[in-house]
Amino acid sequence: MQEISPKSWYQEICDKAGFVSDDAQAAAVEELEALWQQLVEFKKRRDGFLGRSLLSPKVPQGLYIWGGVGRGKTFLMDGFYHCLPYRRKRRLHFHRFMVEMHAEMKRLSGMPDPLIALADDIADAVRLLCLDEFHVDDIADAMLLGRLLEALFKRGVVLLITSNQPPDELYPNGLQRQNFQPAIDLLKRELKILHFNGSRDYRQLHLIRDPVFMDGPESLTRMEAMFHRLAMGSEYDGAGKARKSSREIVWYDFDVLCKGNHDQSDYLGIAARYSTVFLSGVPRMTSDNADEARRFTWLIDVLYDNCVKLVASFKAPPESLYEMEDGESRRIVSRLMEMQTRRYLELPHRCRSST
Repeated sequence: MQEISPKSWYQEICDKAGFVSDDAQAAAVEELEALWQQLVEFKKRRDGFLGRSLLSPKVPQGLYIWGGVGRGKTFLMDGFYHCLPYRRKRRLHFHRFMVEMHAEMKRLSGMPDPLIALADDIADAVRLLCLDEFHVDDIADAMLLGRLLEALFKRGVVLLITSNQPPDELYPNGLQRQNFQPAIDLLKRELKILHFNGSRDYRQLHLIRDPVFMDGPESLTRMEAMFHRLAMGSEYDGAGKARKSSREIVWYDFDVLCKGNHDQSDYLGIAARYSTVFLSGVPRMTSDNADEARRFTWLIDVLYDNCVKLVASFKAPPESLYEMEDGESRRIVSRLMEMQTRRYLELPHRCRSST
């Protein structure tokens, strides 16, 4: 591929019609440009004669970028990754990295120290490791991560990390959090910490700009495209029976959520975890699907009360959703109409069910 730096790449993006430049993004690009230049120069020196001798150049310091959701951290990471002229590089969503880490630890279980063997394998395969949406929510993972990160830094792996939290707020109030403090200190010592404090939430802008309720034969295709835009590259296989999910977005079919033995507690769990729910194939509510209609009512009430954003495909317009009109159906239709408004879409996710 033709070599292009992050600054040149970002300028090309800014020159495109419809792209709104962002001062916070531009400042982050400056830091990414500096890291890109250091990595390019490092590779040139390593590939030269002196790089093969005892005078091997110093490995560049990596970067930890943190800030609010939807600000474009993943977008910038992906741009940097594609610009860097390295073969030994890898970019993963943090969830996928942890899944692979556990699988590899199991595969290496016969080694004296599986974690160190894993660090050796990673260092052999990559110089740059990009981890998107870094977070810690389990003490066992926290302890493994601390040792693995230390081993990777010692082996010269350069890390580029994005996260919604600064290092000091990782694993907040977690069990035995003090045992994770050395890993936090390690991140702060080995990586440059950049607060990405842009005020524009691009996910919210997508929701406000595009219709969130759809119908017709193209609705699934449109939902696929919107999910990809909102996930900003962080999507992975759905959890449980979900079609797709990312850390903050999940997509279910109507039959999965509204048939079976689900109750309000199931929906409360979803509302606590995800800020946006995609729901496909919502049918017209008739006497033939009264049980599903009742669960749909519970679902909408829970999502509404927690300010969860809903993107859905309907087989009938929301205002004509119910065959029989009564007080409850009018209330749900009213809520569905409000959930499409800019005022609702700009509300922060409340997570009432988790408090």
